[in-house]
Amino acid sequence: MPQLPSDLPVLRIVPLDRLILHEQHDAQRSAPLAERLKTEGILMNPPVVASVDQSEDRYVVLDGANRVTAAQRLGLPHLLVQVVDYDDPELQLSTWYHVVTGCEPQAFTARLAAIDGLNLTPSGLSQARAALARRDVLAYLVCPSEEVYLVEGGHDLHSRAALLNALVDAYKDLCRIYRTNTDHIGQLLHLYPDLVAIVVFPHYQPVEILELARRGARLPAGITRHIIPRRALRLNLPLYILADERSTEEKNAWLEEWLRRKVANRQVRYYAESTVLFDE
Repeated sequence: MPQLPSDLPVLRIVPLDRLILHEQHDAQRSAPLAERLKTEGILMNPPVVASVDQSEDRYVVLDGANRVTAAQRLGLPHLLVQVVDYDDPELQLSTWYHVVTGCEPQAFTARLAAIDGLNLTPSGLSQARAALARRDVLAYLVCPSEEVYLVEGGHDLHSRAALLNALVDAYKDLCRIYRTNTDHIGQLLHLYPDLVAIVVFPHYQPVEILELARRGARLPAGITRHIIPRRALRLNLPLYILADERSTEEKNAWLEEWLRRKVANRQVRYYAESTVLFDE
C-alpha cells in the first residue's frame, strides 16, 4: 500500500477531552457554528493543535476554540485536528488588537474603571509601546483624540491573563469589536468612524501559551493569531465518522485510507503563494 506524501499536514482524530483551549471561545460564534455543523453534517476545517508535553497525550488548541466548543455542544467524542510542531520556525505567533466601536466613550471608560486591580494612566504612544514591549503594563488604549492610556495591573502571567479577561468582558457586550494589527488611529478612523478606542494587547511567546494551557488559564477570545504553515483546509470530513462508537485507532485507520483516496484522485493541492478567498 503506498505511503502518504511526507509533506502532507499531520491529521489525526483524537478524543475531544484531550484538547485544551488557551483562549476563551466566542459564544456568539460557537453556538451558531454548532447548529451549522449539525445541519451540514461535515467538519470543513480542522482545528490546529500542538502537543502540550511530549510525554502526554494532550494538545493545546492554537486555532479553533469555537470549533472545539461547538463539537462539545454536539456531544462528539472525537475530533479531527491538524497537529503541528510548535517549534516549527515557519509557524508564527502574533497578536490581534481590538477596535472598539459603537458605544458611548463614557460608558466604555466607566466599565474599565470599575475593574478591581486595573488602573488607567495617561501616556504617550511611544512610551506605551515601549512599556508593553517590556511587559511593564497589561495593555494600552489609543483613543480617537490620540490620547493614550496605559492599562496597568497584574504581576505574573496568570494574574495578567485574568485581568485581560476582565478587561475584554467589560466591553464585549457593550460595544462592537473588530480585529486589527495596527495602533495607528488615523488609519482606523477612516474605516470605523464610531471608533471608541484601540485596545493593544501584548505579544505572547509559545512557551507562555503552553503554560496557560497546562494551568487551565485562558486569554480572551481572538487576541492570539497563529500563522500555520501548510494549513489543512476544506477537508469536509463527515461528522458521523467522529460521532460513532469506533475507537480512535479504528477512526484513524479509516482517516488514513480516506486521505489515500483523496491523494490518488488528485483532490489534494498545495498552494505555496499567498491566497485571497472570496467565499468565506
